[in-house]
Amino acid sequence: MKRLFTGKLLARTASVGILLAASGALSANNSKISPDLQPLLSNPSGTVNVIVQYSAPQKCSGLLGLLLCPVVNLLGGVINSTFTLLNAVAATVPASNLVALSNQSNVTYISPDRSLVATLDYTTQAVGAPQAWNLGWKGAGIGVAVIDSGIYLHPDLNVAGTNQSRVVYRQSFVPGVLNDDYGHGTHVAGIIAGNGSSSQVPGSFRLLSGVAPEANLLDLRVLNAEGASSDSLVIAAIQQAVQLKSAYNVRIINLSVGRPIYESCALDPLCQAVETAWKEGLVVVVAAGNLGRNGYSTITAPGNSPHAITVGCMKTNGTYTTSDDTIASYSSRGPTFIDMTAKPDVVAPGNLVVSLLDPGSTLEAQFPANVEPPSYYTPIGSGPAVYFQLNGTSMSTAVVAGAAAVMLQANPSLSPDTIKARLMQTASKNFPLMSTATDPVTGLTYVDTYDTFTVGAGYVNVAAALASTAVAQGSAQSPSVVYSPLMGLLNLVPGSGVVWGSNAIWGVNAVWGSTLLNGTNSILGSNAVWGTNAVWGTNAVWGTNAVWGTNAVWGTSVGYGDEN
Repeated sequence: MKRLFTGKLLARTASVGILLAASGALSANNSKISPDLQPLLSNPSGTVNVIVQYSAPQKCSGLLGLLLCPVVNLLGGVINSTFTLLNAVAATVPASNLVALSNQSNVTYISPDRSLVATLDYTTQAVGAPQAWNLGWKGAGIGVAVIDSGIYLHPDLNVAGTNQSRVVYRQSFVPGVLNDDYGHGTHVAGIIAGNGSSSQVPGSFRLLSGVAPEANLLDLRVLNAEGASSDSLVIAAIQQAVQLKSAYNVRIINLSVGRPIYESCALDPLCQAVETAWKEGLVVVVAAGNLGRNGYSTITAPGNSPHAITVGCMKTNGTYTTSDDTIASYSSRGPTFIDMTAKPDVVAPGNLVVSLLDPGSTLEAQFPANVEPPSYYTPIGSGPAVYFQLNGTSMSTAVVAGAAAVMLQANPSLSPDTIKARLMQTASKNFPLMSTATDPVTGLTYVDTYDTFTVGAGYVNVAAALASTAVAQGSAQSPSVVYSPLMGLLNLVPGSGVVWGSNAIWGVNAVWGSTLLNGTNSILGSNAVWGTNAVWGTNAVWGTNAVWGTNAVWGTSVGYGDEN
């Protein structure tokens, strides 16, 4: 493994205390501030670890040195190290003073004191999580309620360097002790908030971290050892998450679960529970479902909730770049059955995701080949297995829940509507026109197109969402879809008081992208959503035992639609 050296460091800590005349109104010299620091300019709270480069050596030792090194001291910062290899210091400074610091004539560049770690796994890299981490945003202090099969107390869910668990509250709504017999909830929890500590061993070449590795988790168990549950249990868990909001700063609910849609969301109690939690100020992130191979209008409940952030599944295809990423053919597609709501809202990585293993769980027993050996992240290749691989929109949902935690740590005042709107507006709209996927078991090949009902508003980009300053002055509920067969036009229609409008920031084209909206041939064709053989026709998936049998979305097919 290549080693990185910073050169000789003269480590010291200098307290502030030199007062100089304050300058007038300041504006940032953006050419001096790195792109990954600039999001802090719109929300300058707390402190940030930076490296400040100067045009001349900074003699910051001794009394005379402090007098000659006034910049950081003037701004209430602490000098951590002085570098002799380059004209720079490492410092901790108030984020509110980055602008003033950039305006100092002898400052040439300011950048985060970025982490240097083993290579990340594909999922967090794909959504730009490392850029959030470099700014210090790791979800610290944010509570995420994981309503799932329970959470095994894995060491990667501890506070870093301690035995203190970040699973701060546990309650089971199914009979039995507090554990995760199924293994699904533990995997989801790791994607949200695992810190990768078990993969940070000597010689590691891959860090298996979640998106918000310092977030707190609430374990609300609703799935039994077979991965089954009921509406009442999930509703009770949602209710409990709302009641615990103040006690544990619960800001997010993760629902990597689903079941058939039977009526309008306005009538469905599960859907209404989600809507109520949203109105109570919680971001609710829900899986789209794994039924995309059955065609359009296969979103599961409560992913049909207009306010929830409904997430579809992308494949990273085993590379760190997103340029070759494709949709998973099993990712459920919109619009929603009955209500015709435009879903999913966004897509995120969810195929072949490596996260936390719950030893002895049902999923481990059913899929022993999915257990990742230590050789996956270290050449030493010894020790017990602690990681596991699963696929599905369940995993994608956890990615977005982690993204929301990062955004809320950076700006706790953000409303659920602004979180959703920013994630959608800043999501990448760059997709291929089509892709194919072959099921390794059946050998069947599926052709996927990249329209609004397949990828929503696009591929989540955490760094871009953090950089956004746009505020949703209204509801960000997903629009309904209206099709005019006479005109052959497909329109997204926002409800009254909804943020989506004609302006440049929240306009339909700005959020969903003209390419995604115009790629309607696959949607309007004879076998598509409004075609003669549409999914709600005589052979609709909603009435088939094949889809909603014992191994359906609540059962053992949850979390994987194995696709390489």
